[in-house]
Amino acid sequence: MVPIIQAQNITLAYLKQKFALEKSRDELFFTEWLEYLPIISELEQQYLDRVRKNYLGLVETSSILEDAVKLVVLSPLLDLAGFYQSPFYIATEEPIEISETIITDEQETGEEITEIIKGKIDVLVLQQQLWLLVIEAKRANFSLAKAIPQALTYMLANPQPDYPLYSLVINGEDFQFLKLTQKDQPRYALSDRFTLYRRENELYQVLKILKKIGQILS
Repeated sequence: MVPIIQAQNITLAYLKQKFALEKSRDELFFTEWLEYLPIISELEQQYLDRVRKNYLGLVETSSILEDAVKLVVLSPLLDLAGFYQSPFYIATEEPIEISETIITDEQETGEEITEIIKGKIDVLVLQQQLWLLVIEAKRANFSLAKAIPQALTYMLANPQPDYPLYSLVINGEDFQFLKLTQKDQPRYALSDRFTLYRRENELYQVLKILKKIGQILS
């Protein structure tokens, strides 16, 4: 029987071993989240202030599940970033499957076994058939550190590996961007982490980065 691994159970150690995934140490590898970010309007800032207030108010009264995170926080961000309009389109619960052949050393037989990784991307932003942005949304208080390997797994399934791919992991109150390239060897880097619990509304910065990613390939 072919072993099937769920993407949500993948670790960074597994990705490093099976796919030779490497974290880039080059400070210039992922500057898109830092440099030449677009300006957002006062109206957009007011809307994001309301999004922040809505989310923090809900957290005080109930447990926020993944669907609520998508509805309350993620959907307004994607709308303001222009990802609901041409030339972009959104796919949800997009299935992925990666086959990985390994050679076992059990009893020195060198037997080949194929492992299959399966999962579903929460939200995928595309331009024509080009993957642009993979979004992994988790429930409130879910650690982004656990979501990052899952997002990277989905990114490694990109059918156009010659192009860089971006990801956003979100649990409603925390946000972090990733970049992956696969030429020669898979490499990734992370942005700083943004949170709704600082004095300034860091959704402003999250929206600027989303708009910048949209500008890169549009």
